[in-house]
Amino acid sequence: MLLQAFYSIRSERQLMERLEFDLLFRWFVGIGVDDAAWDHSTFSKNRDRLLEGDIAAKLLSAVLAQPRVKRLLSTDHFSVDGTLIEAWASMKSFKPKDGDEPPADAGGRNRETDFHGEKRSNDTHASTTDPEARLYRKGPGKEAKLCFIGHALMENRNGLLVDACLTPADGHAERIAALHMIEPRADRPQAITVGADKAYDAEDFVNELRSMNASPHVAQNTNGRASAIDGRTTRHAGYAVSQRIRKRIEEAFGWIKTIAGQEKTKFRGRERVGWAFTLAAAAYNLARLPKLMAGPT
Repeated sequence: MLLQAFYSIRSERQLMERLEFDLLFRWFVGIGVDDAAWDHSTFSKNRDRLLEGDIAAKLLSAVLAQPRVKRLLSTDHFSVDGTLIEAWASMKSFKPKDGDEPPADAGGRNRETDFHGEKRSNDTHASTTDPEARLYRKGPGKEAKLCFIGHALMENRNGLLVDACLTPADGHAERIAALHMIEPRADRPQAITVGADKAYDAEDFVNELRSMNASPHVAQNTNGRASAIDGRTTRHAGYAVSQRIRKRIEEAFGWIKTIAGQEKTKFRGRERVGWAFTLAAAAYNLARLPKLMAGPT
């Protein structure tokens, strides 16, 4: 599965085809030159075991716990953000929960559907393909999609991801997930800093961070309202530094979605999608570590 992330291989079937002839792949997974590759169904049979053991999160933690890696990490300065992960479900699967749907017209199972003028929301509709996916719009004028939100916490020294999780898509998920990831790292005498974009500029989130002994280096959102971030935060030089460095988390999301193939997940259900997202976060760190370790620490 790490090879899938590193080399942008779309499916387990294609991975097994590559394993038939690629000596690098064979060396990586520890099979001999003349040994037969596994059947692609092996992944489906063993994925439940990996989920039950929470292997993706343990891999991410194990990588960061290596002594040479720990020297690269900041324990004082972090950034947090979220990104949309499109669900493996079409908009045609988003149907009324009460079953009150117009009869299908001619044209087979993949019939024509006109959504114009139809009121659809997560309260009244759900996807029959992936009921845990939610309809969500990233911003005004953006297209609404069935999706989840992947969250990541980045340390600011070298831009490595130190935590990752996935939640249903809603307007409060980013802030709740951020607090959940930050809390274990804020339990220390010395205050930490947390950089974030305008979506996190909410009074309750800022107050929660301050109660944890974390300085909220959140971008000010002054679009028609007063920001929860005032001069006692913005007057420090570290605030400007956090605002510059926090944007590096987008590099991680870009790699996870483009190279590791998580822009649109191939799995269904929050648990499986979240497992794949966390594994991709661990793969991103592994892809960056050789260059970081080669340079001065």
